[in-house]
Amino acid sequence: MFSTTKKTAALALMLALVLAMSLAASAQAVPPKFWGVVPQSTLGSEQFQRLGKGGVESLRIPVGWADLQPQEGGQINWGGVDEVVEKAARAGIDVLPTITGAPTWAVPTAPVPGGGGSKAPARLPVKGAAAAAWKALLAEAVGRYGPNGTFWASHPGVPVKPIRTWQIWNEPNFKFFVAKPNPAEYGKLVKLSSTALKSVDPGAQAILAGLFSQPKGARYVGVVKGKKKVFNPTNVNYYASYFLEQMYKANPGIKSKFAGVSLHPYTGSWKYLTPEIEEVRKVLTANGDGRKGLFITEIGWSSGPPSSDGSNSFAKGPAGQARELKLSFRLLRSKQRAWRIQRLYWFSVDDASGVCNFCDGSGLFGPNFTPKKSWFEFVKFTGGTA
Repeated sequence: MFSTTKKTAALALMLALVLAMSLAASAQAVPPKFWGVVPQSTLGSEQFQRLGKGGVESLRIPVGWADLQPQEGGQINWGGVDEVVEKAARAGIDVLPTITGAPTWAVPTAPVPGGGGSKAPARLPVKGAAAAAWKALLAEAVGRYGPNGTFWASHPGVPVKPIRTWQIWNEPNFKFFVAKPNPAEYGKLVKLSSTALKSVDPGAQAILAGLFSQPKGARYVGVVKGKKKVFNPTNVNYYASYFLEQMYKANPGIKSKFAGVSLHPYTGSWKYLTPEIEEVRKVLTANGDGRKGLFITEIGWSSGPPSSDGSNSFAKGPAGQARELKLSFRLLRSKQRAWRIQRLYWFSVDDASGVCNFCDGSGLFGPNFTPKKSWFEFVKFTGGTA
């Protein structure tokens, strides 16, 4: 028979085991590759290792066609992508590539309406030689980084982490990524992209581009006196939900061509996430696609000082940024099953100036890769080490 001291020790051990099992179950309550980040600059090996130890499971990277193949008919230069894939794999991190953009030899640029002189591809590469070159790009990417890919064969010391999920374009409902957003045209791009991916890897999956949830002043559908009405019909941008609705409408049979919908629910506060996400889920359900997964491929706020005139609602200060991460992640994790969230990516790893109105403070790390308060909140969710 145990003595009282031994009973107490045994009870304490049992409680510790139960707590450990509970924490492990909590950490496993989300799908694999759930916790992700998006870098804004080239990261070193030590930085990748820190992210891996911090529990980062997936890294979303932009793969710009114009950078890979600036000359028509030229060889595709995968060197920069190789470097990221290798560093990520060595840190135990999967890669989600966002294939986006187009060289001017394939698609001409056009001025962005009201974009202050900025230019973007005039259209998506869905016709003629541009479509053929786009499909060739995707096929070569899968042949390089997919199962039995040439990259893995030529790097025998690198842990094999084949890429099976590919994101097609970035924010096609927003004029800075295609000068005149066109949901029907985007649906065509998804269809031909899926065909190209699966021609090399039948198990490859295309997911939709991250849709900017509600660009200011964009087209959207509301209800007035019981009837649907399109607001801001002349604006070139679309709310994500309306863009998605029109994509389905213009492309019968598209459901089988993509495995998930992606969203960039940028809001002034985590409190506004629910209606934006549920609006998108309603469109999926209305089109018989309610079981499809949702990828939050960008979400974030800035640690920059809040603007006194309220002109930048994303700037929250260091403590405010950490608070928004904590409360948004808590909500999204609690709604993971209901909203079918497959992955969640914080934008961004690091700060970068001149990219967007909050990008100079959106990082989890500041200058010299110094961790911010938000990084310590991030690892509380992943179960990693800060």
